[in-house]
Amino acid sequence: MPRKSQFLELHRGQYRVVVSVPRDLHPLLGTKLKRPLGTDSLTTAEALKWPIVAELKRQIDEARRGRATDPLRQEATQYREALAKARTDNEAETLRYALAIRAEQIAGKPVAVERFGNEEHPILDPHRAQQAKQFADMAQGLATPLDAYLNAFHAENLRSAGVKADDLRALEMLAEWCRKAAISPFIEAIDPRTAGRFVSEALFPGKARKTVNKYVSSLSAYWRWMIKKGYLEANPWREKSLPKARQAEDEAERAFTDEEVLKLLNGKPTGYLGPLMQIAALTGARIDAIASLKVRDTKDGMFRFKPQKREAGHRLVPIHSALLPTIINLTEGKGEEEDLFPELPPPPPGSERHRSNPAVQRFGTYRKGLGIDDRVAGKRSSRVTFHSFRRWFITKAEQAGIAPHIIASVVGHKRQGMTLGLYSGGPSREQLTECVEAVRLPESVKL
Repeated sequence: MPRKSQFLELHRGQYRVVVSVPRDLHPLLGTKLKRPLGTDSLTTAEALKWPIVAELKRQIDEARRGRATDPLRQEATQYREALAKARTDNEAETLRYALAIRAEQIAGKPVAVERFGNEEHPILDPHRAQQAKQFADMAQGLATPLDAYLNAFHAENLRSAGVKADDLRALEMLAEWCRKAAISPFIEAIDPRTAGRFVSEALFPGKARKTVNKYVSSLSAYWRWMIKKGYLEANPWREKSLPKARQAEDEAERAFTDEEVLKLLNGKPTGYLGPLMQIAALTGARIDAIASLKVRDTKDGMFRFKPQKREAGHRLVPIHSALLPTIINLTEGKGEEEDLFPELPPPPPGSERHRSNPAVQRFGTYRKGLGIDDRVAGKRSSRVTFHSFRRWFITKAEQAGIAPHIIASVVGHKRQGMTLGLYSGGPSREQLTECVEAVRLPESVKL
């Protein structure tokens, strides 16, 4: 039975260093930081552990202070760029020699010596030796950090702040898993088998299928862009998404009933909530598009909604005749650049939050206060949300006999088929107006 020692743990026959992480840093670093030592000798492990313990404690300290700098990576990048710009073989050879000397410095002096017969073999600190190898590989272009091209990827692709955050979070989870799985955290190390292991071991446990597929989609988009740029030849994330779980009909989100719409609109909502619901019910627009409206977006009898989801540009929707008094009240005395709903200020640049987030929360409280809820046992979310106004509008337009492609144009869905989706310039204003006016609020609604 091997004796115990501080910061050491016997794992699969070999010792490793283990340092506990303070509870408040668990979400960032996990519960423990571990480094394999590659030896089954306790004496050797004791000699190796202290520099690694110091390094792990430094990592914890840096996480607490919010530091994210990696000086070795920056230095390796400088060598890499210098080698790429070398004009002669002699200049490149000089750089490689300097690089080799620097890698030896990073590896450090031997911390122990093992004897095999009459021969002595120096033992390097395994963590520093790994750092030295990764440094040399990065400098020579043999290993590329996972997020090396992320800024360029985001610069060339129109991705929202939330999606960009998902991209970064997916890469951070991948890097952390690579460290725990003893896999080099570099782009070149991610093959289809490694990608599959990451999904099964790090993403799937404890996460909803939709969340898993969101992160796989982020990684796949990044890899596809790198292939397009010529950095890679294959995408290891292809076919790594999980099959979508079939949702029972009684679990799916649904439209409001007429009785619920009547109750919501007549329930004496305060402040901006009433107008917000009215516009949603009579346009089918998403809540953030409504919350972001300015006075100039209500000119000439048309709403001008900002692009949502995969819409290519702003969308024009006729203002329903029943909404005219509401729009007059919201715009009266305001300049064209003023907000229709100033109570909902835009979030800071780069924030993952949407302008409508406070309204979503307020509506949820209001809705539940009226007793309007529809929950399935075992599910956290209700089947009715603010989005149910959109579903109600689409349902009413369909029941009024409006053609599906016209409804799609009003609510911003992609119109099906090449003829309508690619070649058509879109419905006329008269057709859009007919669709909007076909939707009638339940009788007794008081606007």
